[in-house]
Amino acid sequence: MKYWFPTNKKKIKEFHQYFQAYDEDFEYGSQLPECLLRNWSKSKKWFLELFEKNIPDIKACKSAKDNSMTLLQATLDIVETETSKENSPNYGLLLLWASLSNAVPVAFWTLAYVLSHPDIHKAVMEGISSVFGKAGKDKIKVSEDDLEKLLLIKWCVLETIRLKAPGVITRKVVKPVEILNYIIPSGDLLMLSPFWLHRNPKYFPEPELFKPERWKKANLEKHSFLDCFMAFGSGKFQCPGRWFALLEVQMCVILILYKYDCSLLDPLPKQSSLHLVGVPQPEGQCRIEYKQRV
Repeated sequence: MKYWFPTNKKKIKEFHQYFQAYDEDFEYGSQLPECLLRNWSKSKKWFLELFEKNIPDIKACKSAKDNSMTLLQATLDIVETETSKENSPNYGLLLLWASLSNAVPVAFWTLAYVLSHPDIHKAVMEGISSVFGKAGKDKIKVSEDDLEKLLLIKWCVLETIRLKAPGVITRKVVKPVEILNYIIPSGDLLMLSPFWLHRNPKYFPEPELFKPERWKKANLEKHSFLDCFMAFGSGKFQCPGRWFALLEVQMCVILILYKYDCSLLDPLPKQSSLHLVGVPQPEGQCRIEYKQRV
């Protein structure tokens, strides 16, 4: 596992450089022949070789406390059971990309939305204080039970994802399919825009507004989202890490707001239109002033 968790600066820098190259051209690399994107292809090959080398150790590493599996281990088991062992490095790389390139901007947008709505910010802080005591006073550990008591934060994350969902999701048709009396031949690409679907007032009234309370109607206890919410895909093609992503963003928001008194110095920025795949980045700067609570 020493190659998977580098400790020297040279290895860390190398990991960062390859990931940055992979992330920057992911949108194009996922649609175009790799021969047209030399740097992207090189970075992808580097990560696939890294995963292939470390997957045996990753699978063998178990929790000393309860022998439980990590999300990556569970994903690899599913991949090897339902598809082929040869696909494991690809799924591992996709999970790595999604956990960094999507979860981080979702956490940023969630904090920005909460801080730009004083009433919501106040309600979130009251909830955090009711569960953990006076904000910033002690070190805290966030449990699953704690998260269930802070549903407003989960609603804020989901509402953020609704507003900042990927512009386009594409799927290649494996075999001919009939949709609305039209036959889609195999080999064609189907494209869906969660961005516009989530702004359809038929399904999401006042779609441009940040309204976390709309998620009261979702049956989250049974892992069900609102109808026509497509940020994670649909059916058996839904993102396998969707619940883990929600978990880590919720915890990040809780820990930041518990520990620091935050306020926005800039208006909420517009989202960049440069990329359609993945969670959009902000178009301009959005400075946040923070100070540690005492």
